[in-house]
Amino acid sequence: MLNEPGHSQLVDCPTRLTLEIVTGKWSVLVLHALSTGPRRHSELIALIGDISRKVLTDTLRRLGDYGLIERRAHAPRNVEYRLTPLGETLTEPIEVLTDWARANAGAILDFQDAQQAAQPA
Repeated sequence: MLNEPGHSQLVDCPTRLTLEIVTGKWSVLVLHALSTGPRRHSELIALIGDISRKVLTDTLRRLGDYGLIERRAHAPRNVEYRLTPLGETLTEPIEVLTDWARANAGAILDFQDAQQAAQPA
């Protein structure tokens, strides 16, 4: 149990910080998009899709505040974003999560459809 030796209290658990970082709606997608190399804001919009410019900007700033990405300005209108070395450490866990999602998305959708069909009208 949690109070046994070797188990820390969840109040101080580093998992809380990790969840705070990755549970933003777009955070994992942005990190995944940057895992293959630097990208400009417009490239991220096109790659991710269905994200507003403002929300992307806010997400990039938040990830930057955690030290996971950096913004590099090469000219006044040529800015790109890239993973920092710390951000690169999330590439493998995000790949594992992405592989799991690809493998199981159909089963999840099937389960949800079955649950919905079983509910009385």
